[in-house]
Amino acid sequence: MPLIAIGGYYGDALGTIEDEVHFYRDELGLAGVKFKVGGASPEVDADRVRRARAASGPDWVIATDANQGWTVPEALDFTRRVADLDIAWLEEPVRWQDDRRGLRDVRLVGGIPVCAGQSEYSPAGCRDLMELGAIDYCNFDASWSGGATAWLRTAAIAHSYGIRVGHHEEPQVSSHLLASQSHGGYAECFHPDRDPFWWSLARW
Repeated sequence: MPLIAIGGYYGDALGTIEDEVHFYRDELGLAGVKFKVGGASPEVDADRVRRARAASGPDWVIATDANQGWTVPEALDFTRRVADLDIAWLEEPVRWQDDRRGLRDVRLVGGIPVCAGQSEYSPAGCRDLMELGAIDYCNFDASWSGGATAWLRTAAIAHSYGIRVGHHEEPQVSSHLLASQSHGGYAECFHPDRDPFWWSLARW
């Protein structure tokens, strides 16, 4: 099961962007990183992601996660700035108020796959995202939202829509669920210095 780090947080607590990327790729052997954006302007965040791609090289997964940080125009500005960086997906790019339509608009116009679902509390909520054409990846969270049974129901719905499934954090849970699905994506972990408890559960 490929494992990616949740990283790229603002500030240098884990070293520079380049240091962090090299640690994930070269020392931990991870498949990629889900890089935090949305807390700065699209221009600043695009520059940060560009640094990550320059440090990683072309054959490494870089996804981005805006945590509902932007308006639709801001999210689209970001997608234009990173169009050449082979971004795997842009997660929760728009604010909560009207996120389903916003997700759909960013997906259809921005040219980068869109991920959402961790903020839903039922398979039906994820189904509505799929039915609207708002997402390419669904990262429903079993721990928040009804356990493994609800997650597997969501995965079945996603399969019928041709949508890949992920899971929000918690690799000690997600690796088992994702490995059971032909359309499963990447398990997610934190830097071991940021969250050693979850890292140890996943690795050992």
